[in-house]
Amino acid sequence: MLHQHALDELFAELEEAQDGLLDATLDDERTPEPLSPVADEAELAGGFRAKLAITPRPYQSDALAAWLAADSRGVVVLPTGAGKTILALMAIERLGLRTLVVVPTIELLYQWRDAVIERLGLPKSKVGVVGDGRRELRPITIITYASAAMPDAPIGGTGLLICDEAHHLPSPSYSAIPARSGAPFRLGITATPDRSDGTEDGLYRLLGPLIYQRTPAELSAEGHLAKYREKRIYVDLQPEEALRYAALTTEWKWFIARNRGMLARGGDFFGELIRRSGSDPAARQALRAHHQARMIALNAEAKLGEVARLLALHRDDKVLVFSEYTALVDKLSRTLALPSITYRTAPDERKGILQAFRGGAYSKLVAGRVLNEGVDIPDANVAIIVSGNSTAREHIQRLGRIIRPKKTEAVLYELVTRYTSEVGAARKRRKTPGVRSQESGVRSQEPE
Repeated sequence: MLHQHALDELFAELEEAQDGLLDATLDDERTPEPLSPVADEAELAGGFRAKLAITPRPYQSDALAAWLAADSRGVVVLPTGAGKTILALMAIERLGLRTLVVVPTIELLYQWRDAVIERLGLPKSKVGVVGDGRRELRPITIITYASAAMPDAPIGGTGLLICDEAHHLPSPSYSAIPARSGAPFRLGITATPDRSDGTEDGLYRLLGPLIYQRTPAELSAEGHLAKYREKRIYVDLQPEEALRYAALTTEWKWFIARNRGMLARGGDFFGELIRRSGSDPAARQALRAHHQARMIALNAEAKLGEVARLLALHRDDKVLVFSEYTALVDKLSRTLALPSITYRTAPDERKGILQAFRGGAYSKLVAGRVLNEGVDIPDANVAIIVSGNSTAREHIQRLGRIIRPKKTEAVLYELVTRYTSEVGAARKRRKTPGVRSQESGVRSQEPE
């Protein structure tokens, strides 16, 4: 018979792992990748003379020095808005080699191309892009992860490999990119290397060790980023929502309790659960119940009223509203008459909305996960996180949208539903270095 304490610990682990269940992997390879043989310098020379047009901040110079001291291999972790791209441009300027920059989105493909041309003072003939139907091989080539992972990708003969949003690299689809590029010098930049499947070590195996890291709080205290504060606000489920949530979580926990032994075989509890759901209707229904319960918590009706209150409070501020799921983005947009961007928004429409937000025609914008990374979002000073996952990465990315250097204080609100799994997700984010918060109960009661 299972002891209640053991079950409680198991359920806590499951809740913390809920965001990565579908990313479960059996690959536990940790063997360091051998260094690429250093080609003749003349073969890797870029044939360009770059000159950075801006003065780096002290921490960017420190990061470059740390990377050079590590034989020009390694990963640098800086918050969103702290100028990771500038650091990469400094590396290009310093080495002057044929460079491959790998990015996750089409938007970043062109943002990087423009940044290299404008900030390094290089002619367009020296900078090409591969992706979005283009195949321009130049001394400095910007390419998407998807294009670089193709078997016929023209990525060989690279001197310097730069991986933007480098936490994507350990994915099985992309992990061969560094070796195929042949690059002896490698730089990974990211706001956080954490991955839901726990394969951060793979990133260091592919690019080199973590050689420099700064947190939002550190850079804010030094004046490099805006002063900011975070406030966590708790809301309650409506009675009908609470009843449905309780029924679904009971169904989920009952399945886990009855099948704990079977799922623990082989030591891969979460992977076994996913595999079983493919052929076992009960396992599939349990996962469905878990997902539906989480949707209730993340999309609680009370959050709409709280968003409306906060928007009224910040009527004169530029506000970004983030939601984990598109359905709530659409509901907030309809109910509160807010412009919105999701993965379904057409590129031209997305561009128009962002331009209107940047120009001041819009002062409020609601968005889904599509704006977490890879998009140049105009600066705002208030963010409202209506819902999110438990990863530090997403939280730091969203915080970074409001802490670019400015004189005014930035504010991030995080809405959390009491007595649900969302409390655990918020607690996990709270452990992130450099993340601080105040807590507030919309109703005086504090969560358990």
